[in-house]
Amino acid sequence: MKKIALACLIATLAAPVSAEDEGTSLMEEGMQMILRGLVQEMEPAIDDIQSMMKEFGPAMDEFADELGPVLAELLKKADSLTHYESPELLPNGDIIIRRQPDAPPFEPDDENKEIEL
Repeated sequence: MKKIALACLIATLAAPVSAEDEGTSLMEEGMQMILRGLVQEMEPAIDDIQSMMKEFGPAMDEFADELGPVLAELLKKADSLTHYESPELLPNGDIIIRRQPDAPPFEPDDENKEIEL
């Protein structure tokens, strides 16, 4: 976000050469003031987000490493998610995901299938 705001600020400061003869208009000066204020106000929030990412980054990497194989196994058991309806919460608290009636039959990949070279 900080980079985007700085890019916008630089873009507004880079006026055409012909405009330098006339000076900056009130609109340009106003836009520059707004962008400077936005950058100044966003700086603490961006710093907080960066420090939080440094803190939680390793934990998120570990979580992704653990979750990756589980998701791969789950995707082997189901085909395209477009063939399923939205999850539905049953009165007993169970969540059910029904296959759409017009979906083609599911044919799981056979893990013992030989590969021709």
